[in-house]
Amino acid sequence: MDTVVCIKQVPHPDHFCQITLDPVTKAIRREGIPLIMNPVDRNALEAALQLRERFPGKVTVLTMGPPQSREALEEALAMGADEAILLCDKAFARADAYATALTVAAAVKKFCPFSLVLCGSETVDSGTRMVGPMLAEFLDIPYATNVRAMKFMDEEICLVEAPLDNGCMKVELRLPALITVNKAINEPRIPDVMGIIQVAGKTLSTYGAKDLGLPAEKLGLAGSPTRVASVWEFKKDRRSEVLQGSPKHASSDAVARLREWGGL
Repeated sequence: MDTVVCIKQVPHPDHFCQITLDPVTKAIRREGIPLIMNPVDRNALEAALQLRERFPGKVTVLTMGPPQSREALEEALAMGADEAILLCDKAFARADAYATALTVAAAVKKFCPFSLVLCGSETVDSGTRMVGPMLAEFLDIPYATNVRAMKFMDEEICLVEAPLDNGCMKVELRLPALITVNKAINEPRIPDVMGIIQVAGKTLSTYGAKDLGLPAEKLGLAGSPTRVASVWEFKKDRRSEVLQGSPKHASSDAVARLREWGGL
C-alpha cells in the first residue's frame, strides 16, 4: 500500500503575535518567525507510518513551498517516510486553496503512484479545510474529512470515523481514497537519532512548474479564483478595567464605573 502524505511548513503558533501582513501584497510576512511542520500533518504522517507496519509499501511526503520547506520534509523523512517531494517555483507563490490543490494533484498524478492520500484536516496559518477535499476531486477519488479513527479491513477497504456535533459519522471507503485526519487519531512519534542519520540516504526530489506541465495561468496567484481583497490593522480604542473583590463589590464598582464613563 503506497501512501502519499501532504504536509505544509507553517509559522510556529507560539509566535503568531509577531506575524504582520504586507499591505501591498496582502501576504503574511514570515521573516523572523520560526517555521515548523503543520502540527496535524504530523498526525497524518504517523497514520501512514503505522499503516506501513501492517501493509508493506512506500510512504511519500509532499509539500509545496519555498526552498526552506525542505526542513519540514527532512523532519518527515527522519520520522520514517521513505522519500520526499518539494514543489518549489516562484510560479506557485500566493496560490489559494484551489490553485494549491490543482498543483499538488498534478504532482501526485505524475510522480506518486498511490493507494491512499493522507492530509491534516487543516493548517494553523489558514484553516480553510479546503485543500484536502479539492485535491480528492482533482484526483477523482472518494474522500473523508476530519477523521479521528480509521480501521482497514484489508488493503482495499477502510472504515473511518469522524466527529459530528452530537455524535459521529462512520464511512466506508474503497481505495484509492483520500483522508484528512485530526489530532485525535494518534500521537506522532519523535524522530530518533537513527532516523535523523538515515535522512541523508533518502531521496528528496524538487520539481518546478515546467515539470508538472501545467499552464502558467493555472498556477499561483494567477490561477487562484480567490484572493485577499484588503487588509487593515485593528486598533483597540475601548477602555477596559479588571475589577477585583467579591461579586457584590465588583458589580457595584462596575455600575459606578459605567456611570462615571457615561455608559449609564
